[in-house]
Amino acid sequence: MLDHVVKTGLIMLVFAALFLVWPVSAAINTITTGEIVFIGEDGLDITSAIGGDARIGWWASGASVTTTSPDYSIPVSNPANFYASPTDFISHTGIWYRLNSLGTVDGTAFTVVDPRLDLKIEDTTVDVDVTDKWVPTGDSVRFRIETNLVSISQRPGVSSTPITIKVQSPDGAVYTSLINNAGISTSTVDIPVTSTPYLTDSIWDTGRIAMYPTGTYTIWAECNVNFMNDRYGAAGKTMSRQISLLDQDQNPLYNPTTLTTNPTTLPTTVPTTQPTVSQTVRVVTTIPTTVPPTATVTITAAPSQIRSPTPTQTRSPGFEGVLAGAAIIIALVLSLRRI
Repeated sequence: MLDHVVKTGLIMLVFAALFLVWPVSAAINTITTGEIVFIGEDGLDITSAIGGDARIGWWASGASVTTTSPDYSIPVSNPANFYASPTDFISHTGIWYRLNSLGTVDGTAFTVVDPRLDLKIEDTTVDVDVTDKWVPTGDSVRFRIETNLVSISQRPGVSSTPITIKVQSPDGAVYTSLINNAGISTSTVDIPVTSTPYLTDSIWDTGRIAMYPTGTYTIWAECNVNFMNDRYGAAGKTMSRQISLLDQDQNPLYNPTTLTTNPTTLPTTVPTTQPTVSQTVRVVTTIPTTVPPTATVTITAAPSQIRSPTPTQTRSPGFEGVLAGAAIIIALVLSLRRI
């Protein structure tokens, strides 16, 4: 009797556990009437969305769903395992309707949306977007997720959209978690995204060189809810485009060898930019302060510097008076000889 009670209790516990777990695991793929379905999702249960109908149809924008036939329609053979194939839906996004056996509208089924996923990197030490740029080794980093996949978190029983960030090191290793400057490790797998944009904490300390070598990192985000990335896998859709981050001490825009490796840069620019100004300044600022008055006499006498003087310029003052005096003396001598 006791064994029977124990067995019964164990069976009840198992069923209770299944009851608690099953809705959570099933809800993320369960689509109710009017909910959003993303291209690429597989294994969806759309039973509630299409009722008992076995076909769904799509009308182009502006077309009347009540008076015209659908522009595109597909059968639903197994509503509990439905695949939103890119082949059927990539050109037919928007509202899809249930079709009855007569092919007429029997109500709304769900809305098909093309997924979108983008990732950015932010240096929180200096509060700068460093996507496809450089971060100084030692700064802290966080990630910014922008996506329309957040609507998955609005499905009954679902609280968030799991998105994984992949960080590939310069040597090719891919991290599944990152450590911040406080030494706390944060998983980058299935990050629970609840809003858009969604910002992680500062989860990466680039200063831990032993763990994160300097160099260029390749980083991207993926969402594989209901195998959508496996089935679709388009950049910018179920996975973000790959972005880069250069982690090193020195700014890559600064090149300290420029002047030594290009010595012709300075000489070719200096003499051609201000030759006249430099000569003018040299004459004006040096002659008055360095050349003494006697230097002026020497310079004027130099035949290589100044034009040779004419005879009139070299006569001494009073020379005509000397000649006149000599003439008078000669005349007196001659007069005395006659007497």
